[in-house]
Amino acid sequence: MSSLNTLFGGLELKSPVIVGSNSQTASLDKIVEFEKAGAGAVVLKSLFEESIAREIDANVSDEHPEAYDYISNYLSEKVVSDYLSLIAAAKAKCSIPVIASIACHTDGKWEEFAKRIEEAGADALELNVMSLSTSRNYTPGEFEKLHENIVSNVRAIVRIPLIVKLGANISNPVALCSNLYAKGANAVVLFNRFYPTDIDIDKLSFTSGNPFTSAADLSGSLRWTGIVSAAISQLPIAVSGGVDSYRGVVKSLLSGACAVEVASAIIRQGASWITEANSGVKSWMEGKGYKTIDDFRGALNATDPENAEKLFRTQFLKYFSEVH
Repeated sequence: MSSLNTLFGGLELKSPVIVGSNSQTASLDKIVEFEKAGAGAVVLKSLFEESIAREIDANVSDEHPEAYDYISNYLSEKVVSDYLSLIAAAKAKCSIPVIASIACHTDGKWEEFAKRIEEAGADALELNVMSLSTSRNYTPGEFEKLHENIVSNVRAIVRIPLIVKLGANISNPVALCSNLYAKGANAVVLFNRFYPTDIDIDKLSFTSGNPFTSAADLSGSLRWTGIVSAAISQLPIAVSGGVDSYRGVVKSLLSGACAVEVASAIIRQGASWITEANSGVKSWMEGKGYKTIDDFRGALNATDPENAEKLFRTQFLKYFSEVH
């Protein structure tokens, strides 16, 4: 019988399917449901730096600026305290790894939060560094350096595994992943997704695009997973964005990933998606004669020169010449 067990960032998982951070992973009942459905781990809804700032601004009146420090400290503490309570409750109810998540875009007071997250019992911490660099005075490499500084500072005070979730707006994921590993990161996730902005041409206003990913979004993560896993074989990778069936899980593993983070498919189809995905992967493995995930993980990454040629290809010219 084929086994779905896998290692990711120092965590032993019974399945490569990790429930990615989303609104449902803020619910203890949902977390328990995901475990029963066969999830390998759960990433709690992110503790957002910008959300704390917005809540503070919304509760501090311009007429009473002297109250800002008091109220901001109170609200920050309440948000963090509630989050720590969720970690403790999830650990008490579940046996699968519980991964906390901090969504930050500055090198600020996250070290303090990280220590408290570790003390609350989280099995690992995912650092979700998302930002747009738009200044004309931007120095190339500045954004990547922010990632490295955050990892260095957090690693200095916590011992639990650190997972870094990267955005796709990185100039060289191989170089950054190598530096993050050197700074103490135990794993990376490729890739995070930006808030989908759209435009209403009738109202001449901005609106939200489709919040969910689909299989069409998977290609970029597969490419870079195949490249990074070959270049830095000791760094575990999880694919995120576009895994909408067991086939996406298998593709990710073939590219060199140890696991996948899934949110959209689970939100749309419910926890049963996890069970179906696990069953599909296991059936595929048995059909191919694979006993473990390591038997085929990375079989299509850039270690093989022929695979590398396909992964490094960026032009459509040959494709269109064949079509026409």
